[in-house]
Amino acid sequence: MDLFDATPPHLRNLLPRDGTVFYYGKIFNQQENENFYITLLKEISWKNDEAIIFGKRIVTKRKVAWYGDEKYPYTYSKTTKFALPWSETLLQLKAKVEAHTGETFNSCLLNLYHDGSEGMAWHSDGEVDLKKDGAIASVTFGATRKFSFKHKETKEKVDVVLENGSLLEMKGTTQTFWLHRLPPTKTVHSPRINLTFRTIEKN
Repeated sequence: MDLFDATPPHLRNLLPRDGTVFYYGKIFNQQENENFYITLLKEISWKNDEAIIFGKRIVTKRKVAWYGDEKYPYTYSKTTKFALPWSETLLQLKAKVEAHTGETFNSCLLNLYHDGSEGMAWHSDGEVDLKKDGAIASVTFGATRKFSFKHKETKEKVDVVLENGSLLEMKGTTQTFWLHRLPPTKTVHSPRINLTFRTIEKN
């Protein structure tokens, strides 16, 4: 890193090439973190995620929920979800994220990881429903977890630690050239809620 770089830390691209990732750090205070964490645990319509892998339906321990401006269908891992209407809490969070990023979002996929044994394998968010090269803003409440990127061709890796109350933004060609994952860990024993604000494009 250039010691004389005057760029604010949250506007320094974490990726060396072929994409843009900004880490804003903590954008909520401790009281907000606790309030949003408790509220989301209670209010969100959490359901175990499902995926079709090698023709078999797999039900994950991780729980998910899908919300949006409209009843958007969202298909990944060969399963389709339909967006639920926003809650007031989610609209508050969306407004805060949009203010920080300068982007607008019309949907949010939420994940609930109960502890470090639950994670996400290498993947990119390249579903056809998503806006091409659109921004995806990721908010973390609860446990601090490592988040990893890997270039699809060069295999370069970049890691970032996502703190409680933090915001990460992926944009541009990140999904085209990079994979990302939430690696499992034996050192985390508490839940993490992750909100990924997205833009669905209507056909």
